[in-house]
Amino acid sequence: MSKMRIAIMGYGKIAKDQHIPAIAKREGVELVAVVSSRTDAPDGIPVFGSLNELAESDIKVNAIALCTPPKGRAKIAREALSKGWHVLLEKPPGATLREVETLCDHAASTGLTLFATWHAQYNAAVDKAAAFLADQEILSFAINWRENVRKWHPGQTWLWQAGGFGVFDPGINALSIATKIIPVDFHVDQASLFVAENHQAPIAANVSFSGAFAKNASAEFDFRTTGDEIWTIKVKTKTHLLCLEQGGSLLKIDGETVLEQHADEEYSAIYARFVELMQNGQSDVDLAPLKLTADAFMIGERHNVAPFAG
Repeated sequence: MSKMRIAIMGYGKIAKDQHIPAIAKREGVELVAVVSSRTDAPDGIPVFGSLNELAESDIKVNAIALCTPPKGRAKIAREALSKGWHVLLEKPPGATLREVETLCDHAASTGLTLFATWHAQYNAAVDKAAAFLADQEILSFAINWRENVRKWHPGQTWLWQAGGFGVFDPGINALSIATKIIPVDFHVDQASLFVAENHQAPIAANVSFSGAFAKNASAEFDFRTTGDEIWTIKVKTKTHLLCLEQGGSLLKIDGETVLEQHADEEYSAIYARFVELMQNGQSDVDLAPLKLTADAFMIGERHNVAPFAG
């Protein structure tokens, strides 16, 4: 089988740190081009300023991974599909629910693959947690997701703009895990959004959930952490306490370590899934994490906080 020839659009931190290494070590795919306003790229890989420039070149492309900011990404994805390319979407898949839903319909009409990735779900520890909780009686869960925005998102000013998601850009990773491992329905009940006076998107947020469990569940997201990042989800069942730490790569049950996976394996698994989808003529677009985020923005109380230089 010939390799899937993939281009990347948006050559920022996530593309450099995760997509490029994952493609390099994954059988069945190869990087053939970068589309970016920047001129840097991996050695030997040509850079194009637009999708049209790439399409008009003599480089054959099967698929494109969109690592651009979420606002405007759906329009780019439609353009890529119109050129006959399969499309991989970095998380979150778009800025609004309706645009992603419409994009799904459009992709289905073309017969091409549309893959909305949630990298935090691609951990063996997350899979094992989901399997363990499948037959458990859930009492509640608590998400604690805190990181230093200057460390993890340097120079990414789009985060603070309307449609940039702010602290929900990492927070949606936690929601993607929760929607995968919690075996009962739940929804946003209340939310508080803390927005710096010089920005549009929240720098921190507290969210509470209601659902088919005995007690309310909660999530706390914060971009202002200066120490070590905290990426933890705790789930209380009638008989056990399950804890996912380190962004979903470390699983503990009742305080005992059950499984630990290196986080850098997430994107390798994503590209394995992308190849599988393309070969089978399928798409995979999970909107549950985006729906929870949208609901938090819809009903959340806005609280202004001091200006922040992100």
